[in-house]
Amino acid sequence: MNIGKNKVVELCYELTVDGEIVDKTTKEKPLDYIHGTGSLLEKFEKNVEGLEPGGKFSFTLTPAEGYGEVDPDRIIDLPKEAFAVNGQIREDLLVPGTTIPMVNGRGGIVPGKVIEVSESSVKMDLNSPMAGKTLNFTGEIVSVREATEKELKEGLHGEYVHQCNCGGGHGEGHHEGGCCHGGEGHHEGGCCHEGEGHHEGGCCHEGEGHHEGGCCHGKDKK
Repeated sequence: MNIGKNKVVELCYELTVDGEIVDKTTKEKPLDYIHGTGSLLEKFEKNVEGLEPGGKFSFTLTPAEGYGEVDPDRIIDLPKEAFAVNGQIREDLLVPGTTIPMVNGRGGIVPGKVIEVSESSVKMDLNSPMAGKTLNFTGEIVSVREATEKELKEGLHGEYVHQCNCGGGHGEGHHEGGCCHGGEGHHEGGCCHEGEGHHEGGCCHEGEGHHEGGCCHGKDKK
């Protein structure tokens, strides 16, 4: 069976950026998704479409096809009070290089990196760590099957069932602390947007695949 619309796909891959492997899955723990439902980056899906189990792939996504370029408008200054918990500012979190989940304008969670801390404010970078990066993917298709009616309605892992009330259109998933919108996937601590997949600790953007430690597709949630 070949990969096409509404097929459940399992695949393993390696994502290499700047000569370093930053994310990978294995045949024992593959990435799985329903093809054509916006789970992964659009360009990632296009590059694996038509393949069958055992088929191998190797392709490169430009920043525009992946996480986009670095956006200066996503580097912002916030008052320290914004990081208060029960009235106490979490100074232990306010360390340059630390990533903190930030709530965006739609109630979703976006990972923000602490750049600089002053006496009264914190400079945060809300760009994806992969912004401006060229993504190199290699991998193999593990299995392909038809999605069931239940999976198409509820999501491969029930992500369409646990929707939160944030304007709730079809395809909104959910995660602890926020809502995932417009076909976004979910992960612990953040939302995967515009066809992104998900993994522990991050979002996979526009056509990308993904897994523990990295992403193979889609764009960041705004």
